[in-house]
Amino acid sequence: MAYAAGVDVGSTQTKAVIIDEKRAIISRALVDTGANVIQAAENAYQQALHAGRLHEEEVEYVIGTGYGRYRVTFGNAQITEISCHGRGAVHMFPGTHTVVDMGGQDTKAIRVSETGEILDFCMNDKCAAGTGRFLGAASAALDIPLDQLGPTALQAERPVKISTTCTVFAESEVLSWLGKGKKIDDILLGVHQSIAARSIGLLRRVGIEDEVTFTGGVAKNIGMVQALEDGMNMKINVSPESHYIGALGAALFALDHILTSRSPVKGDR
Repeated sequence: MAYAAGVDVGSTQTKAVIIDEKRAIISRALVDTGANVIQAAENAYQQALHAGRLHEEEVEYVIGTGYGRYRVTFGNAQITEISCHGRGAVHMFPGTHTVVDMGGQDTKAIRVSETGEILDFCMNDKCAAGTGRFLGAASAALDIPLDQLGPTALQAERPVKISTTCTVFAESEVLSWLGKGKKIDDILLGVHQSIAARSIGLLRRVGIEDEVTFTGGVAKNIGMVQALEDGMNMKINVSPESHYIGALGAALFALDHILTSRSPVKGDR
């Protein structure tokens, strides 16, 4: 049995996925990236090996992806996270034509072919207002754990309108609304709707084609899923593995390499 791995080094968290030659996920791991990117990649990979009860020599090929992909020093190659999220999304949801990848530092809108090939993409790499960092600012301002933001937002009745276009000022605006007597859930729904509106703007630039798949860590936030669905007036694909889709895509590319290298060279007998 052949095994392949993908390690997705994100700005906030690092993910590792190991698959077998049938493309089934054998194990996964998630660690905080922190300041030592090389160590984060190593830790995630070792944890995935341990979870899968595998030894390093059993994994034939490893591909690094994410902003820190070149820090996956034990990897065999690197592929951009855009390609990996596209590939992983189509593998998880074969009907995918559009991908929204929302992470801690940026949001990407990706249009893909039926095979996961990238047809177009755009990202808000110059501003974090439509990303997980914006949620982090709201979490800090309201003293609410990140995993409670979505459920709290869904209790809202009259969401406020968040006007700031900068994460730096998000905390100030949240506190301003709080000072005006607005309910926390109404403020949080406003935050989610603001992020969703920015993400949908990116998606429209590449073209929103059904099906839409949501990847990245923020996909775990049910409030953000709802805000995106409401904003686009359509259901979107979300998997329990959404956080790992970039690493999964990298692992699939790694498996491609393994299987291609096994193919007999044309002319061989």
